[in-house]
Amino acid sequence: MTDPGESGCVASLREVSHRYGKVTALDGVTLCIPRGRMVGLIGPDGVGKSTLMGLIAGAKRLQTGRIWTLGGDLSSAGFRADMGRRVAFMPQGLGRNLYHDLSIRENLEFFGKLFGQRRTERATRIARLTRATGLAPFLDRPAGKLSGGMKQKLGLCASLIHDPDFLLLDEPTTGVDPLSRRQFWDLIGAIRKDRPDMSVLVSTAYMEEAEGFEHLIAMNEGRILAEASPAALMTRTGAANVGAAYVALLNGEKPAPGEAPSARSLSAPIPGAQLPAARTPPAPVPAAPSADGQPAIRARNLTKRFDGFTAVDGVSFEIARGEIFGFLGSNGCGKTTTMKMLTGLLPATEGEAWLFGKPVDAQNLSARRRVGFMSQSFSLYGELTVRENLLLHARLFHLGRAGTAERMADLVPRFGLAPYLDQTAAALPLGVRQRLSLAVAVIHGPDILILDEPTSGVDPQARDAFWNMLLDLARKDGVTIFISTHFMDEGMRCDRISLMHAGKVLVTGAPRAIIADRGAKTLEEAFIAHMVDAMPPEAPESDAALSGGEAAPAGARAPRFSLARLLAFTAREAMQVRRDPVRLVFSFVGSAVLLLVMSFGISQEVREIPFAALDQDRSPESRAYLSGFQNSRWFLERPPIGSAADLDRRMSSGELALALQIPPGFGRALRRGETSDIAALIDGTDTSRAGTVESYVEGAHNHLLSVGARSALALAGHGPAATPAQIPPARIEPRFHYNPTMESLPAIGPSIPPLLLLLFPAILMAVSVAREKEIGTITNFYVTPTSRVEFLIGKQLVYVAITLLNFVILTALVVTVLGVPLRGSPAALLLGATLYAVAATGYGLLVSMMASTQVTAVFAAAILSVMPTLQFSGMITPVSSLEGPARILGTLWPTTWYMGLSVGTFTKGLGLSELSGHLLRLAAFGPVLTALAVLFLRKQER
Repeated sequence: MTDPGESGCVASLREVSHRYGKVTALDGVTLCIPRGRMVGLIGPDGVGKSTLMGLIAGAKRLQTGRIWTLGGDLSSAGFRADMGRRVAFMPQGLGRNLYHDLSIRENLEFFGKLFGQRRTERATRIARLTRATGLAPFLDRPAGKLSGGMKQKLGLCASLIHDPDFLLLDEPTTGVDPLSRRQFWDLIGAIRKDRPDMSVLVSTAYMEEAEGFEHLIAMNEGRILAEASPAALMTRTGAANVGAAYVALLNGEKPAPGEAPSARSLSAPIPGAQLPAARTPPAPVPAAPSADGQPAIRARNLTKRFDGFTAVDGVSFEIARGEIFGFLGSNGCGKTTTMKMLTGLLPATEGEAWLFGKPVDAQNLSARRRVGFMSQSFSLYGELTVRENLLLHARLFHLGRAGTAERMADLVPRFGLAPYLDQTAAALPLGVRQRLSLAVAVIHGPDILILDEPTSGVDPQARDAFWNMLLDLARKDGVTIFISTHFMDEGMRCDRISLMHAGKVLVTGAPRAIIADRGAKTLEEAFIAHMVDAMPPEAPESDAALSGGEAAPAGARAPRFSLARLLAFTAREAMQVRRDPVRLVFSFVGSAVLLLVMSFGISQEVREIPFAALDQDRSPESRAYLSGFQNSRWFLERPPIGSAADLDRRMSSGELALALQIPPGFGRALRRGETSDIAALIDGTDTSRAGTVESYVEGAHNHLLSVGARSALALAGHGPAATPAQIPPARIEPRFHYNPTMESLPAIGPSIPPLLLLLFPAILMAVSVAREKEIGTITNFYVTPTSRVEFLIGKQLVYVAITLLNFVILTALVVTVLGVPLRGSPAALLLGATLYAVAATGYGLLVSMMASTQVTAVFAAAILSVMPTLQFSGMITPVSSLEGPARILGTLWPTTWYMGLSVGTFTKGLGLSELSGHLLRLAAFGPVLTALAVLFLRKQER
């Protein structure tokens, strides 16, 4: 269904609201995004920009209201599936839609396959896109080893591989250096020149970028403040730039006459944050020299190498106490590595570093208490709330109750954290997470602050407030601040800065001096000039067309199922597993080790039971009686017991598991035919073992004292001869079928693989899906034509193959190491293992539906696999002995039937015909479990 009133809109929203728990992300938004234009979303973090983009792209589930994108109603699942071929969504975060263990070429190959492109078409498009973006020389480099700018270029290539009609970019240049940002926007300009009808929606934290867009939508608190061209907004507010215009809107500028009803204005700033009006950064006040002339930080020839790659190459500098020293450089130039060496988190390969005149030592806790460090990536506890994270770090630095309360009262309002105190850190928007990290870094009042891109993704007003705080800390409290940043206005606030590229410092000095020496107008111009000079000559980006020709027709329907897409997920998953040593070891070595440990460690046999006797009779009969135990392979004799006290001591120490006490007069009573009581004291701490020992003792005792010519005592000449009347008319002689010697390994060996072949595949399968959710690549499933069946079964096939390889390994170990021969049909066992592999991985898929993190997936899959298998599969108690719900669970548990099949082929020597019932039942589990997973998998994020 199309919206006839919005034909000029690439997307239109009507009264759209969205909530995350108690937080309102969007509040009754009505909006028309013009078709064929570059539209920018501006506003602080946490105002709903990412939520709005996710809803328009179909990646998030609509809660209230209606949305039309590309003329279709997003409430229709069929339209969303067709729309995936015409929309490209690049989510927030450096390379968040990329697979970091795949190369540039492999990433683009995968995305091309998702859109049904054949090999020659993919090769042509990949060559064209990588030439145009300058990535062609690096096609075989893993995405995880690319700089931030290169990751964003690759993400853009992945988004453009299918020539979309609507391109959505969520803060694509956050955390990217100025040179890469300029190159990125040049690429966007080339794309739009090549395809002028393509619509582009971009959210950005850089107001200077927003001035280059054709249409702007200003947001705050989930509402639309205003929408117009940049020039119109500046004219309307009387501001000199977009940043100032946005602040004017925040402060209550009234809409101009005739403004669209959907445009709104707010009279209040961001709740809880102390945000001053945007202003030009003041010239920094020089830091006062320290009294002793000793620099706070000193580095001399610092060098760090990783496997032959030099990340930092001979860096030297000094930072005075109370100075704000900025580190600016290209992505991947070594800024973070240098900072980690200064904090002791990384040892230097060469060179030296000092803090307060003392060598950097990670073990010097008193020195570390004087340093606050904020890493580039979010490193707090996502499962804890904002309040709990702050309290935890206050306790780690022993601030005490009063000191913690004082710092909390100061930092919470300063960083605008009050509305988020009871939200988990993982659920916070990017900018709010950065503000929380800043608060944690300064909560203990350090003398040195080392901040690695602390304001990346933070809105301009919050950055301004934060820098005011930094200036106060440096000038009033003498705190030394070493900060890396990609914002040139922040660089201008520093006392001195260093420009860095490829591990080397290019220039160090005051920002204005660097600008003047370079003959530039701005610091950004000077930065780019230094970077260009330092970069080696390389092939220029091609001006070839970035589009591949005709886009998909608007009315065309995407096929609901594509084997090529399914196999694309299979191939990608196989490559990721092959390159992950942890998963490889876990997949094959873990199950083999557990098989051996469980088989040899869980033994049902009780042999060489340590025993000793307290013989108070010392007669020939008592010695003959004890000889029956001494000559048995089931008992191991220890030195005789001397007294009752000796018996208690040796039993309590664990030396003896059995103590026999023969009373005085035992031999005389035996000769008279009288009854004599023999005490057998058994260690009962292990009830299972004690019960087995008891049965052994009773068997030995009955054998020794049996009446008849074959009595052991009679044969020894000490017992009375049996008369014919005493010989029993019949005697039962038990024999054990399948395991005549009653050995433990033949009984346990075939029972362990069914447990392991469920446990490991279920964990691996659940983690595979949860990993996509956790790192964000599941967005590719949400916004491409991929169906739920293609996504899940494509991944499942890899783990079915891994399960079958595990089956071969475990079967070989059972036969060769455990010595259990395969007596039955190998074909029946292999067929059963194949069906069981499908069931086990299908179960893992089902478990993954309830897990959003890899840790949760591991624990859920392990517990939900092991416990039912031990209790209900017949591994411990036969299913036929179970009653009520336990019997039902045992019947409906796949391991039950594979357990019977494994034991039947190994121990009983059964074939296909005898095991056909087990195979038929086992065949039903895989499709049912996988179908349930497909049913529960959501094609949209909540």
